[in-house]
Amino acid sequence: MSARLPAESSKAMSRIGRKPIEIPSGVTVEAQESAVVVKGPKGTLRVPLPAGIRLEKQDGRLLAHRDGEELGALHGLARSLLANAVRGVTQGFEKHLDIVGIGYRAEVKGKMLVFTLGYSHPIEFKIPEGMSVSVEKQTHIVLSGADRQQVGQAAAEIRSLRPPDPYKNKGIRYTGERLKKKVGKAAAAAAGGPAKQ
Repeated sequence: MSARLPAESSKAMSRIGRKPIEIPSGVTVEAQESAVVVKGPKGTLRVPLPAGIRLEKQDGRLLAHRDGEELGALHGLARSLLANAVRGVTQGFEKHLDIVGIGYRAEVKGKMLVFTLGYSHPIEFKIPEGMSVSVEKQTHIVLSGADRQQVGQAAAEIRSLRPPDPYKNKGIRYTGERLKKKVGKAAAAAAGGPAKQ
């Protein structure tokens, strides 16, 4: 049994769905059966198109139409995915990560990102096809690519290789991520607080 979105959420998605998408010069949009192919300077993306959602090109813009009111949520989702694809093939998407910890580092070797994260062996991460990775000062990683979901997924997988330690915050984190640092037993006892068992 599928979950139904609240009426307000569906209306909001429907409003998003009605917004036109500007098609920049150098970008082509081709509607195929159940999908749309978006091509641009940074690559080609294929976006699934839900049943009941139609596309129309008009004055350099892309408009999404739905066949029924019950498709409001899918209307908004399809429009958002298409807008992300258009942005992806023109500007691309980026995720930044920082490595924190003495001796912790990373380097690009061919199609692999190799990490030294305090384990007894280096960890290799295969760079996904269609994405580029750069490492600055061995501790700052920049992931870039046309596919927003792919870039976000790769960043999450890299972070999971050594999530920030809750006590010293050592590990891999998103740049600008705010972490809550736990107080260790010895520090809590020294401060006069009860040490957690």
